[in-house]
Amino acid sequence: MLKKTIIAFVAFAGLMSAQAATDATNWRASVDQLMNKGEFTQASQLMRKLPSKVRKANAVTIDSLNQIMGRIRKDFTLLPEDGVKQIREKMPDATDEQIDNWKKVKAIEVMNIDGKELWFRKAVRNLWLLGEEFAEVNQADNTEGSEKLRKYVVRAMRTVPDANGVRDWHHVNVTFTLDVDADAIPAGETLRVWMPIPYENLRQKNIKLESSNRPVTWSEGSKHHTVYMEAVAEKGKPTHFEYTFSYDVGERHIAQQDLLAMVEPYKNTPEYVKYTSSEYPHIVITDAMRELAEQIVGTPEENPVLAASHIYHWIASRFPWAGAREYSTIKNIPEYVLENKHGDCGQVGLLYITLCRAAGIPARWESGYMLHPGEVNFHDWGETYFEGVGWVPTDASFGRTTEHSEQMRDYYATGMDIYRMASNEGVGDKLSPEKKYIRSETVDCQMGEVEWKNGNLYYDKWNSSFKLNSIEPVK
Repeated sequence: MLKKTIIAFVAFAGLMSAQAATDATNWRASVDQLMNKGEFTQASQLMRKLPSKVRKANAVTIDSLNQIMGRIRKDFTLLPEDGVKQIREKMPDATDEQIDNWKKVKAIEVMNIDGKELWFRKAVRNLWLLGEEFAEVNQADNTEGSEKLRKYVVRAMRTVPDANGVRDWHHVNVTFTLDVDADAIPAGETLRVWMPIPYENLRQKNIKLESSNRPVTWSEGSKHHTVYMEAVAEKGKPTHFEYTFSYDVGERHIAQQDLLAMVEPYKNTPEYVKYTSSEYPHIVITDAMRELAEQIVGTPEENPVLAASHIYHWIASRFPWAGAREYSTIKNIPEYVLENKHGDCGQVGLLYITLCRAAGIPARWESGYMLHPGEVNFHDWGETYFEGVGWVPTDASFGRTTEHSEQMRDYYATGMDIYRMASNEGVGDKLSPEKKYIRSETVDCQMGEVEWKNGNLYYDKWNSSFKLNSIEPVK
């Protein structure tokens, strides 16, 4: 996995010019070999010792290679002995054989870096979610979560939908802040910052920037909707960015029986081709993915509504939620989910999108924040396209919570509650204005992005906050 991760990550970043690659073949081959073996320290040392001309010509690529190694190091910090101790604090009778087996079945994620075995920093917490021994407790948690979601949906369904089938409109007010650490860059240098903003679609409208502490540039032509700001760093002082925005959001759900009555055969339009094709590096339609999609859907299954439903429930019933590694360090996220048998919201969302496309069903990414009372957080989901209907929201991750609820089992397959802020309508696009260096999050933009003239600033140099000020019914 490590070998594939390094190679694919650098290829995905697309950060190396053809001329630089030609001039630097020898050092790149050596660095790749070291990184593939997990010899990160030696790889960094080799790059530091390169001639200044080579370093200058390949500055962005060198930054990317160092960033990926740094991100993996930050994710794999738990020493095995400390991990075992944590497990036995909660489960004193856990044997060495059990722990070895948990590693074997990927319930505990491990990497070897600089000759040392290291565990993923969330490995023990994930174990309680993934180990078969704890399935009964986790199912009880899902039942409780499903009941909470049902209450939100029942209220929405009592309201009258508009012409687009959207109802229960609410007005949302949010303040987003981002603070860069003091002396993260030299005083007098300029910080470039991108932060999320909702975009107009069937379920979101009346988007308004209420206030900001600095001049704002709205993104143009990107799937990642952001506001962009700049500021000059001052010595010894953190740099603060803040803006408040509002928008209206509504609930939309189309029951399966209604979809079956409305759906039409797909037309071979450019949009259909686009959303049933590969979108590297994570939405990759291989022969293996096509075969898996066919196994899930069954043969023949010509109705895309039923086919998409089969894929949705197959994922919901097989891949439990677990804390995720940084997406930018994973070669191909759907394959990672299949191999490791778990995934967070975005990871199973990408698997759903890939399998749908492999089955000839257009699907795409959407993400931003979930705003459920007491649970405001990042969240990712998807949309599925049915001819004669249009794009329909699909949340494969929430499907895991509602899979065993008779009333809610199908809701998130073709529906979305009001507690959302969508700022991304696709994956891996360029930011606007364009960012020079590799992003902290290469799939979309939720926490924000920060860079200066000499490189990207990763999450350990800044923090951001999404504050839900209010969410009230539209009168």
